[in-house]
Parts: sequence; C-alpha cells; structure tokens
Amino acid sequence: MKQKELEMQLQKIPLLHDPQPEREQVYTPAPLAADILYTATLHHDIVDKTVMDLGCGTGIFAVGAALMGSRQVYGIDLDERCISIAKIFAKQHHLSIDFSVQEVQEVTGSYDTVVMNPPFGAQKQNKQADRRFIEKSFDIAKVFYSLHLSSTLPFLKTMISALHGRITLIEPYTFPMKQMFFFHEKPRVMLDVSLLRVTTGR
Repeated sequence: MKQKELEMQLQKIPLLHDPQPEREQVYTPAPLAADILYTATLHHDIVDKTVMDLGCGTGIFAVGAALMGSRQVYGIDLDERCISIAKIFAKQHHLSIDFSVQEVQEVTGSYDTVVMNPPFGAQKQNKQADRRFIEKSFDIAKVFYSLHLSSTLPFLKTMISALHGRITLIEPYTFPMKQMFFFHEKPRVMLDVSLLRVTTGR
C-alpha cells in the first residue's frame, strides 16, 4: 500500500466527539500517522511483526499497522468509547486487531514494536504522563516509535539513556492541533514535535 493510500484509509477512522482534556485525547492527524508508519516500515518494524499501539484512541496506528501487513496488532486505551469505535471500524474493514480497555501500566506480553502518541504531559494533573508509556515500552517491546514535544527532548534523552535504550532516529514534525477544549484560545496551533525511534535492548 502506498503512503497516500494509507493516509486516505486512516482519514476514514471516526474520531471521538467529546475528548477529555485531562486525558489529553489529542488525535494524530492521518498524514502524520501515515508518515510515521512508513518510517517504521522502512526500518523493518511493521511488516510481519507484532505491533502494540499504547493509548490507541480510536486506533489510527493500530489500523495503519494492520493495513501495512503486521502479523498481529494490538491496541489498548483506558477510554471505553474509543475502544468501541476502534473495534467497530476494524470489524467493518475486516482487520484482525485485538483492541482492549486497559491502563498502560497493566499491559503485559512481548511485542516486536510499539507505535504510540502518548500524552504530552501538558496538563498539570498529567505531568510526565509520557514517562509511563516509555517505561512500559521498554518492558514489552524490542523497539518503539513515540511522538513528543520537541522541547522535552533533553529530558527524554536522559531518561532513555538511564533505561539503557538507544535513540536511533529523531524526526521533527509540525503537529497541527485544532481547537478542541474550552481553554484553547485559537482555532488551530502548530506544535513542534519529534518522533523518536528507540531500541530497548530486549
């Protein structure tokens, strides 16, 4: 599947109509998700691999991995509404994806690859929320791809080094965030984010 075709397929995934700000339920745009999945594919981390989407929302990375030829795909999220949407979409499109309602700390098993867009930790009650996702990725996967605010890169580099991981790719992106929550003052803001590819040494 070509990248543009993948992007078009990902754009069909329904979004959650009333995302919760305290959970930082921010959607990964389809063009960005498609580019990340293609990057992972070029690194031989998607095709015929077991892939986990941590904090999957309505399933954009999980669906994309399945479309790109992963052997088995999993997605977990704490929001039952997101998982319900993801399951219905996967069933309608005949995609074999194991979606479940689960807290990230409770995830077990072993996977080849994690692909995720964890909470940025922008909300006061959610500070360093991305840390839980990174630590879990070290526990369960050989390699992970993760999106973060570029301003947090110094902290992330220190953390990943302390966990004996190795960053093999840092790819900058501009993340368009639409006005979603009551405290958003502008119709759209552009965030500087970075994709990290990290090998865990498992």
